[in-house]
Amino acid sequence: MTGKLPATASIALPAGDAKLCAPAAERNRDALCEMLRTHAPRTGRALEIASGTGQHVVGFAVALPGLHWQPTEPDAARRGSIDAYVTEAGLPNVAPAIALDATAMGWHQTTPPQNLIFLANLLHLIPTAAVQQLITEAALATAPGGMLVLYGPFRRDGELTSAGDVKFDSELRATDPAIGYKDSADICRWLENAGFASVDLIPMPANNLVFVARKP
Repeated sequence: MTGKLPATASIALPAGDAKLCAPAAERNRDALCEMLRTHAPRTGRALEIASGTGQHVVGFAVALPGLHWQPTEPDAARRGSIDAYVTEAGLPNVAPAIALDATAMGWHQTTPPQNLIFLANLLHLIPTAAVQQLITEAALATAPGGMLVLYGPFRRDGELTSAGDVKFDSELRATDPAIGYKDSADICRWLENAGFASVDLIPMPANNLVFVARKP
């Protein structure tokens, strides 16, 4: 799903047993849980794309116990970490992690319709064509009336709005010119082109954004 990345991206540290700890996931989990409590459906199926270490999905499953969560992650070590966190927490509403490359064509055909699809901190790490493919597939995997939620750092109408964002975006593009921050206007257009009827932008801590896209 992702290629070569700078050392500052996608950090996951050993945390005992099979668990890994991503400091960024630890920092933003509570704010994301609160956002989902406000905007997400209360019941149904929820798919997390690129679940990473599993710190997010454990928090989400506690915050929204009426949703049945399916974490996905292409990396085997991180799938092991997800399952270790879920087992430790004793959560009945989280399935074992499965492998999924959400930038691949056709994955929606093997996924039951989802009431919620959630993705955090990936779109700046993959090329534009991969982002568009992911959004297209996620739209097809979203049930009528369901939603896709995208979280991360973005350009705002062509502008980077903090010194930290300028630095990180430069590091990403220096490592791979095909990746880097995507623009909020492009994301909205791609979501609408994929069939989502409305898109809300929600400011989040640390200068991040959430896109909440609802399917008719």
